[in-house]
This record gives sequence, structure tokens and C-alpha cells, in this order.
Amino acid sequence: MEGVRTEVARSWSHLCELLFRDSWQPELGRHRSPFAYKGLSDANYDVVSSLLRLGGDPRRSERHLLRNFRKYAIQSVQRPPEGHLWNWLALAQHHGLPTRLVDWSYSPFVALHFATVGRTPRNEDAMVVAVNFVEVHRRMPEGLKRALDEEGGDVWTADLLERELPTLDALEATGDGEPILMFFEPPAIDQRILNQYALFGVLSDARASMQEYLRAHPELAYRIVIPSEMRQEARDKLDQANVNERVLFPGLDGLSRWLARHYTPGENVAPEPENQAPVIRAKEGEP
Repeated sequence: MEGVRTEVARSWSHLCELLFRDSWQPELGRHRSPFAYKGLSDANYDVVSSLLRLGGDPRRSERHLLRNFRKYAIQSVQRPPEGHLWNWLALAQHHGLPTRLVDWSYSPFVALHFATVGRTPRNEDAMVVAVNFVEVHRRMPEGLKRALDEEGGDVWTADLLERELPTLDALEATGDGEPILMFFEPPAIDQRILNQYALFGVLSDARASMQEYLRAHPELAYRIVIPSEMRQEARDKLDQANVNERVLFPGLDGLSRWLARHYTPGENVAPEPENQAPVIRAKEGEP
């Protein structure tokens, strides 16, 4: 990710420091991070939407995908979000349909989970990308900034987006020749959305890549590289903190995935020296 500030974690404590950087908000007297986080199991991966990865013309594909999803999914949805573009997009993304949405989380540890849980070869570095959504939204057109300010929020909701940008055409027409990035909180479709502390990033142009957007605006983001030799330690400490599949994917599927990984033999990797417990030697004559 050329141009984006890059930090390489040197230890678990350094990694935590990087994940929670710039979280102190003096005007609130609280630690409230303005960043959205995304974990990638390979530091060479790009941040792009599943719609772009699908290939072809994303604008054309998106309309066909969403129209047919709404047509066939309605029998499986207890309360269909009829006529609500953003709830349908969130629902489709949540269930694996290629969309222009990109998954992010308010939680740096949730992002770190996804960075360290993949089946990428152990010699690959992992990565967490952080984007300042407060600064992102300051770059929106005046009408959209005013709508968000009047709501008193730092991120969009599906309902507010429905009011301001109710159609794909309205979304595509946003901006002045340059893609506009927005972050919004999805509706609480199920417990997984809540447990993952999820939010979605969306670009106004379906053809635009979030990777390229961040390259063009490197001051909005930073990335943390987790060296391959730290993956196991980070993974084990997340498990100890109860950040795992059993919690993030409630139900039997998540439970099975957690148990399968929990009982997979780990690597014999020594911890970082600063994280090792001191060796206390017995005095002469003591057992």
C-alpha cells in the first residue's frame, strides 16, 4: 500500500500501542478512537470490494446481483427491508453476495483476529489497516457533511443514508468526478454484526478501489504489519482475551471453527524477551 504510513510491530505491547494510537480525545476526556480497522491475513493483500474482485463491469453486475438477491431472498427474510437500498446492501454483504461494501470494525482486536486467523502460510506477514473515518467524512460534499452534522454523528446509519442517497444512481452522482468514501453502521441483522462491532465502508463509484483511494489520500490511514514470527503469539493472546470464532460467529459453526483451530498444534516459537516471565533461581540450599 504505497504512500500509506506503515508501522511494523516489534512486540505484543508495541502492537497494542499501535492499534490504539491517537485514541485520546481531550475534548471528551475519554479514549475514543476515530479509526475503523480491517485485518488482512497477508500484508500484500489489497483492500477492495467483493464486487470489484468479481470482475466485469461492477455497475452493471451490482444491479443484477442486488435485484436478484432481493427477489429470491425475500422468502428467507422475516422482516424484508422493502424499498430500503442500504438495508438490502448490508443484508446482502452480510450473507456473502458481492457488493461495493467493504467490512471494517470499530474494534482493533476484531481486525487483528481476522489478520491472524487465516490459512495463509505461516511465513507470511499479516496486516491491520486503520482509516480515520472522522477525517474521511470531513472530505464529503457540503450537503452530506451538513446532514451528518445535524444528526450529531461521526458515521452514517442505513436510515440516514436512505434519506440522503436512496438509490444507486443518487450514490453514483455524489462527488465531483472523484469517489467519495463513507462509513456506515449496518442494522443489527443478527448477533454476529453486534459481536464484530461492524461497520461498512462504501465508495460512491462502484468501479473505484478502496486501495487506490487510500493511496491517493495516505494521510487518512496507516497500516500495521504483524511479522510472521509474531502471528502465533498474537493469535494465542487474542484467544486468551476471548476474541475468537466462538464469540464473533455465534452458533455451532463458529464454535466448531474455534475448537478445530484451538486444538491444532501450534508452532514452537519463543515469546518476545520483554513478554517472557523472569526466571527466578533458587538460592543455594533451597529446593
